[in-house]
Amino acid sequence: MKTYFFLFAFVFASHLLHAQDIRQRSCTNQSISQQVDSLKKSFEQNGFMVLKEASMTMESEFEMPVIVPMTQGAWYHIVFIGDPGSKITEVRMYDYDEKQVYYKKLKPELDGNIISYGYMPKFSEWHMIKPVQVNKKNKECCGYILLLKKVKGNNEATPTR
Repeated sequence: MKTYFFLFAFVFASHLLHAQDIRQRSCTNQSISQQVDSLKKSFEQNGFMVLKEASMTMESEFEMPVIVPMTQGAWYHIVFIGDPGSKITEVRMYDYDEKQVYYKKLKPELDGNIISYGYMPKFSEWHMIKPVQVNKKNKECCGYILLLKKVKGNNEATPTR
């Protein structure tokens, strides 16, 4: 009897763990796609290469953390494109020690839906970018993030802090 109870408990617990898996879903928004294509072309013409990009379905009022490695002395450009229907779009970026190194808040109806900024890290380490949107009409909204790096003649290593 004990064996069956523990087997049942194990199967039930593993089912709960799998039910709580968080998987990022991509999204499609024609307006955002056109902006992404235009921005990528412009940045590539100015000597940047795309390191990471992703469309993401975001829940209104919840941050979507994106963790990226950055190398000391390299010039990066981070772009977040929010859903044009959102009332507020924010981006915060933190270094490895959880110190906030960037913050920007937009009201898309006044300021547009693109937050774009350059950044040169002081140390080679992981950074966390946390975009958030507030959309009163839709619980889910679409967002797109681009991490670009100024191209140099050498390949720089991934941070290992």
